[in-house]
Amino acid sequence: MPGSGAPDRLQAVVFDLGGVLIDWNPRHLFRKVFDGDEPAMEHFLATVCTPAWNDQQDRGRPFEVGIALLLAEHPGFAEPIRAFRSRWIEMLAGPVPGSVELLSELRERGTAIFALSNWSAETYPEARDHYPFLSWFQQILLSGEVGLAKPDPAIFELARERFGIRPAASLFIDDSLANVEGARAAGFQTTHFRDARSLRRDLAAAGLLPG
Repeated sequence: MPGSGAPDRLQAVVFDLGGVLIDWNPRHLFRKVFDGDEPAMEHFLATVCTPAWNDQQDRGRPFEVGIALLLAEHPGFAEPIRAFRSRWIEMLAGPVPGSVELLSELRERGTAIFALSNWSAETYPEARDHYPFLSWFQQILLSGEVGLAKPDPAIFELARERFGIRPAASLFIDDSLANVEGARAAGFQTTHFRDARSLRRDLAAAGLLPG
């Protein structure tokens, strides 16, 4: 929820993408790759294509480099390792229910909307081609394009500069609590995303949508 006290009147909303507007989860793909073997899938995601490994692609490392490293370390997992990139689009299960409708309402009301996402610059064009609502934002800042990732304070400062916004008059929305806390420390008003219903309540409480 937006912080207590008397915050500045909101003039902009900054959205995360994966987990807020788009249902991204590698399990959508790897349940198929591992033929429904959940323990094998979870072992793979915890020890091979880990979140820490993927974070490096989100920070700009080419997938070709990241995949070559894993193939050298885990040659027995060659097929699923390569699938992480070649079948990446299958990790997207569609819009998060209700969230894009809220984005549309904000847009129709003339609210300035931006996106700040930890996302590989290589894979983002595939998502853009599948989801027309990504063209609605005034600007989008991707970690993979700038070599910085949330919750690094530097990426919030860069967003402030690029978007031309005042953090105190901007609402940042993310499903990661660490990213929300990072944005709050950078001076943004914040909302921790859980689902579209609670986000609607938060946007109404912030005066951005009708109650």
